[in-house]
Amino acid sequence: MLKKYSGNKKLKRVGSVKLTVPSQSIQVNHDAKTIKIPCLKLTFQYHVPFEKANQVEIDEQYIYLSVSVPEKDCIHVTNYIGVDRNTTGHIAVVANPTTGKVLKLGKKGLHIHNKYKHIRKDLQKKRQFKKLKQIKDRESRIVRDLNHKISSKIVKTAIANNSGIKLEDLTGIRKTSKPSKSFRYSLNSWSFYQLQMFIEYKAKLHGVDVVYINPAYTSQTCSRCGCIGNREGKSFECLTCRHVENADINAAFNIAKSPYISQSTKERDLVEGSTDTPIIALVGTQLTIEPHQL
Repeated sequence: MLKKYSGNKKLKRVGSVKLTVPSQSIQVNHDAKTIKIPCLKLTFQYHVPFEKANQVEIDEQYIYLSVSVPEKDCIHVTNYIGVDRNTTGHIAVVANPTTGKVLKLGKKGLHIHNKYKHIRKDLQKKRQFKKLKQIKDRESRIVRDLNHKISSKIVKTAIANNSGIKLEDLTGIRKTSKPSKSFRYSLNSWSFYQLQMFIEYKAKLHGVDVVYINPAYTSQTCSRCGCIGNREGKSFECLTCRHVENADINAAFNIAKSPYISQSTKERDLVEGSTDTPIIALVGTQLTIEPHQL
């Protein structure tokens, strides 16, 4: 515990202390699916298969188990589904050019942000800072849970269609874009990176390939003829072939059809190091499992 918390020089107070147990003090019975910690006289069952238990953290309510899991080889695919991530409307719109089917996910995401935005604003005026932090944490948990559900649905859709997943490379979008004042809050509160990391690690566990494309003009190009069209809000109209479509659906089809510019997540991990997720860490073949997330 001292090693874990004393390393942060800026830390003044720890509100929730987790007891850390190293792998040397953990006994795993794969036949009975039990984990025993003799020094604490504690035995509990597990349900997710793994190769090795690396570390256990224990607090008042939960046991957090960090394990190594076998990493599957990427499935050979001939097509990709496109995922368009948005700040307004549906959080993710998934399009499959092979079947023509569209999946809209996370419609309540914007409502959640707007709801807690007004609550926080009122609490700030009343200077109720303790309650303000509780509200921020609550919003974060709700959005995280929503991103888990969305990412699981996207990966399951890819598996069912024997497809890979294409995403836009949105690195540095907050710095490069120049949004209006009314749109700025949606952009800054947008948890697109968290959703991306959840998709990546869940896809890796099932051998689904994830690649990235250049996001330029995906929302302004016609998904049928490839010409630049006119987008206004959530509506898109091609001035050449007169194709009219929802702008997010049109962008999702463009993403699926566009050639990818970056390596798959598995190849990128070998070049740059492991992929780190903010909530559930997939490091090499290490997976930290939190309650109700898998």
